[in-house]
Amino acid sequence: METRKNILRGSLFGALTMPSAAFAEWGLNMPVGVTEISRSVFSLHMTIFWVCVAIAVVVFGVMFYSMFHHRKSRGAKSAHFHENTTVEVIWTIIPVAILVAMAVPSAATLIEMYDPSDAEIDVQITGYQWKWKYDYLDEEVSFFSNLSTSRDAIYNAEQKGENYLLEVDKHLVLPVDTKIRFLLTANDVIHSWWVPDLAVKKDAIPGFINESWTIIEKPGIYRGQCTELCGKDHGYMPVVVEAVSKEDYAAWVATIKAEAAAKADLAGKTWTLDELMTEGEQVYLKACAACHMPNGEGLPGAFPALKNSPIAVGDVAAHIDIVVNGKPGTAMQAYKDQLSAVEMAAVITYERNAWGNNTGEAVTPNQIADMSWDMDRLMTVGEEVYGKACAACHQPNGQGIPGAFPGLVGTDIVMGDIGAHIDIVVNGKAGSAMQAFKDQLSPEEIAAVVTYERNAWGNNVGDSVKPSTVASWNGGEK
Repeated sequence: METRKNILRGSLFGALTMPSAAFAEWGLNMPVGVTEISRSVFSLHMTIFWVCVAIAVVVFGVMFYSMFHHRKSRGAKSAHFHENTTVEVIWTIIPVAILVAMAVPSAATLIEMYDPSDAEIDVQITGYQWKWKYDYLDEEVSFFSNLSTSRDAIYNAEQKGENYLLEVDKHLVLPVDTKIRFLLTANDVIHSWWVPDLAVKKDAIPGFINESWTIIEKPGIYRGQCTELCGKDHGYMPVVVEAVSKEDYAAWVATIKAEAAAKADLAGKTWTLDELMTEGEQVYLKACAACHMPNGEGLPGAFPALKNSPIAVGDVAAHIDIVVNGKPGTAMQAYKDQLSAVEMAAVITYERNAWGNNTGEAVTPNQIADMSWDMDRLMTVGEEVYGKACAACHQPNGQGIPGAFPGLVGTDIVMGDIGAHIDIVVNGKAGSAMQAFKDQLSPEEIAAVVTYERNAWGNNVGDSVKPSTVASWNGGEK
């Protein structure tokens, strides 16, 4: 018992005598951080703290002195007076002076925090239930960052790690000594992106863009969390920022782009049922298990079960549609912009064959790709591709240049056989200026632009081309 008392006394004495810099390393204080802004915030915090301490010492000192020296047992009698102008002026001027003195450094810090100008890198951060999406707008790099703490650790089936609930599968990688602007929004409900060491905390609000910025001075890994109550798994939405040198950042960008290209190539691979099940289990645990539970039994009254459910053992097209496009009015999100075609094909295959469902059905990435490209999306993307790759010759209005480039309004190529139209875009036309676009555009882009040409400018054929059709096209033969 005496030992415990000595430890407590030592701890209290150390806390009271510890220099302010050491306070930042103690769990009861905010961190100094690794940015100029974070140091400014910490300095401001400590300044205001000590001002408050001084005020408390003076106010409570006067109170205790008055209570002790003017207590009734010493024969003190209360005075009866009011409206002392001098006292009232003093107790008005002093607080105003203190507030102004605190406002000056506070305003300077706030002005600095709200100035994202001259940023070298722009990163859009989008909150989802319950993960973050990062889009590097200057690099055309995009990925989701999900909690990587295992469900077994969460449910105490295995030992918790050092960074329990503060670890993710993909870090937000940023270069040091570079001004980075964050653009924050949300896909569903209000989230809040917070990394204490960077002194960045901003709400992510659907339909609205918030801005913040940072310049990280020291390489390392800095962790944070969502700080807005955003739903059932709010506590499972961590942030991990990895600061690296500029050279390492450039190498990481090249690697992540190569991985994305390799991942896109997987869509054309022939997948076996076992391969889809293995991949699908990983995707399910990452993206679906939070609501539908690892055993597929859901949460009664909140999230439906997938084990022996009509959606998982019924019509496969309906199953694909609800994963790709979600279900309005429910918590079921659309995954067409969150998962790749391979990942969606794998997780649907897994759901249809796990937990005793055993339908024996395997869904291919091509089925997913086709389902996600409806007419509206084909026309929207097709217009963009046309403007980029075709309008220079055929003109934005499709009228072409007489004598040089044929028009596409009401002509045989766009109104006639759709196979011939696909073939000329894929393989070009020998002896003419019409290039082969099979090595310039993706199957999705070719499908979209052919669909657009057949339905724009009053053509209105009504045809739509699916990416799988283009992907399987070879020299005019499917």
